[in-house]
Amino acid sequence: MSCGGIALDVVPGSLEDSRSLERLTLGADAVIHAAGLIKARDPTEFFRVNCHGTCAVAQAAQQHAPAARLVVISSLAAREPQLSQYAASKRAGEEAARTVYRERGEHLVIVRPPVIYGPGDRETLAIFRAASHAFVPIIGSGRMAIVHVADAAAAIARLAIGIGTAGLYALADDNPRGYSRREIMSEAARAVGRSPRFAPIPGGVVLAAGQASTWWGRIRGRAQIFTVGKAREVLHPDWSVSCGELLPAAIYRPRIGISEGFRTTVAWYKAAHWLD
Repeated sequence: MSCGGIALDVVPGSLEDSRSLERLTLGADAVIHAAGLIKARDPTEFFRVNCHGTCAVAQAAQQHAPAARLVVISSLAAREPQLSQYAASKRAGEEAARTVYRERGEHLVIVRPPVIYGPGDRETLAIFRAASHAFVPIIGSGRMAIVHVADAAAAIARLAIGIGTAGLYALADDNPRGYSRREIMSEAARAVGRSPRFAPIPGGVVLAAGQASTWWGRIRGRAQIFTVGKAREVLHPDWSVSCGELLPAAIYRPRIGISEGFRTTVAWYKAAHWLD
């Protein structure tokens, strides 16, 4: 298989398949671990993938590609593991990787992206669909960093080829202090060509809705993206990125701001008939 002229070797398998992980990592110059769950039916599923799966990849990389740099893609949510099972599982995955690489930490990089948006993403599509309505709910009053997928990918690629030193870093666009929810929804509305009215939603209502969605998911046996844990994440007042957390400018300079990023993302959604 090829992609843009680059030959690809696709390795079927899973995070629980040691043979496929061996084949995947054997002799690699760099290993990027980006697999993970953002929704699950119960905490066990989150931890099986986001924690134990990360541990399995780290063990395979250390054993079969000892000279390679391992880049673990975590989440900014891992900064606040008490908020949700997702956040806790991502933090546990970071700790698992550190444990495996405790004697070879110079080969481990952990990246904590904030909300990643861009063409092809189905989860952040909800933001633009909501912004298309006459009344747009504003959930939470804190600030939230975001990053376009192209900028995130560029940063991760530079880390994978060995630029910069090992460590724990966060990503953001050119405004790491983040945006208020109203600013985000205003930009989203502008991108879809609407001028809606905004309706702040009380935190208690958001938590109640998250709990109801959690119960409904359990009844149906399906994973829900919006749960009581996700509600607590949304209501958290500070998802900004400090200078001490941010990937240094010598390694990463974001090129796509929120206005351009939202505009091109909406154009892609409309071309794909995801946002008609």
